[in-house]
Formats: sequence, structure tokens, C-alpha cells
Amino acid sequence: MQTTWAYISNYSIYSAMAVFALSFLAHAFETAWAVRSPELADSAIGNTLTRTFDYTRTERAARIATAMMVLGFLFLFAGVIARGISNGHVPWGNMYEFSITGALAFTGAYLIALRKHDLRWLGLFVSIAVLLTLGTAITLLYRDSAPLVPALKSTWLVIHVVAAIISGGVFLLANVIAGAFLYLDSMEKRGDRKPWAKRLPSLETLDQLSYRLVAFVFPLWTFSVIAGAIWAESAWGRYWGWDPKETWAFITWVAYAAYLHARVTIGWRGRRAAWLCLFAGSTFLFNYVYVNVWGTGKHTYSGL
Repeated sequence: MQTTWAYISNYSIYSAMAVFALSFLAHAFETAWAVRSPELADSAIGNTLTRTFDYTRTERAARIATAMMVLGFLFLFAGVIARGISNGHVPWGNMYEFSITGALAFTGAYLIALRKHDLRWLGLFVSIAVLLTLGTAITLLYRDSAPLVPALKSTWLVIHVVAAIISGGVFLLANVIAGAFLYLDSMEKRGDRKPWAKRLPSLETLDQLSYRLVAFVFPLWTFSVIAGAIWAESAWGRYWGWDPKETWAFITWVAYAAYLHARVTIGWRGRRAAWLCLFAGSTFLFNYVYVNVWGTGKHTYSGL
């Protein structure tokens, strides 16, 4: 029975990848075929017509892309649940399981934010990131279903890891938006935006959205760090031991706290805030990738 659920999980992940690939292609088609020819432009300055993008021509492709993103999320959700059933425990025992659940959280954060903000332009980048994560998971990180190591057999596994995964998904979405801000800001400093970039939100909107995402999820990350310390005391008899993963989780907390402090008290906006947001996100990714795979200590559960 467990083997059957393991196969269901694998096929669900493969199906999710196929659907995310279709979403990527639909997003790419939307951008590539939305060019509005110069002779149809509405305004002219001197002898030069303003070239713009008309996305009404590819509205159907955009809707298909979003629908595929939702369907991919559902397949991925089914894959994570089936993996947990095949294991007989929550599916967070190694890097493969962390990766597929992290991709699920990242996609979920994007889809939830999409309901309140016009973020469809991010779909192309989200689908690429998810495909790369899942591709790496199934080719390099895959491990068969297995029981948990003794240190992970705790209720705190659910509490701590759920908080960490949700926080990571929202942090990464905020960092993608901060990266888009820096790119568009550099474009505007060289002159006007390129035609395809005129569709994207203003720099002020991107700056505020990135900040709101971090401010929203930072308390959850704080809770995750505290929950990890409580779990460590239960498992190893000490709250904090400066294990590499503990240390980098704290560094990430400090970096995002500095970002929020700089915005609220010092008034940082724009490029400086975006760079600080990206720095904080890089500490999270370093902890997730390098420390999990090559680090040493009590948190080496990658299974590699």
C-alpha cells in the first residue's frame, strides 16, 4: 500500500511539472505575441511613434497560463500529500521532501497574492523557478520513502517546519519582486522602460508590495525560530547550540529584521531597501541549500 502511494506521489509530481511547463509556455506566448505594431500606436512624438504592448490580444493565453498554474499547484499538493501517506508521517524528512513542499508553498504564495494584486506578469518567473526546483528534486535529491530519524519524531516537526516553509515561500516571492524592482529601476535610469516593461507596476508599487509581504510573514518566521528552539530543548536538552542551521536561521531573522527596521525607522525605500531584501533572502537560500546539503551538525537531514 505504501509503495502504491509512493508511485501516486511520483506521478503527481511529474504531472505537476508537465502542467507548470504548459503554464510557462502560455506565459511566454502571452509576452511574445502581445506586440502592438508601431503604425497602430495611439501617439507620436515628432517622427517617432510610441511602441507599446497590447495584452488584450493574448488575454486567453494569460488565462490559460494562470489556470495551468492552479492545476499544477493541485497536482503538486496531491504529490506532497501522497508522499506523506507513503511515508506514514509528514513529508519533511529529507531534502527531496523539503524541496517539493517548498515549491508548493512558493506557488501557493504567488496564487494567493495574485487574488489581491496584478502579479500575472510574475507567472513566467514563478513557473521557471518551480520547474527548476522540482527538476532538481526528482533528479538529484530524490530518496525513497523512509521512516523518520528519531530526532524528527515529534509534534514540533509539524509546527516548526510548516511555519518555516510558509515563511520561505513568501520570503522568496518578496525577493523576486525586489529583484524586479532593481531591474526596472536600472532600466528607468537609462531612459524610459522598454515596451514590454510598460505593463509592469510602478516602482513604488513593487517597493510597497515587497515590504508588505516581508512584514506579513516575518512574525511567522520569528515563531518558527522560537519553535525550533523549543523542539531542540525537547530533543537534545538545550534550546540553542549554534548549530550551522540554527545560526543561519538566526542570521536570516536578523537580516529581515534589519530590513523592516530600515524601512520603518530610517525610512529606507527603493534600491537600498530592495538590495537589503535580496541579501536577507540570500541568507535563507544559503541555509536551505548549502547548510542542508554540505553542512554538518544535528540538522543534517538531507538524506544525501
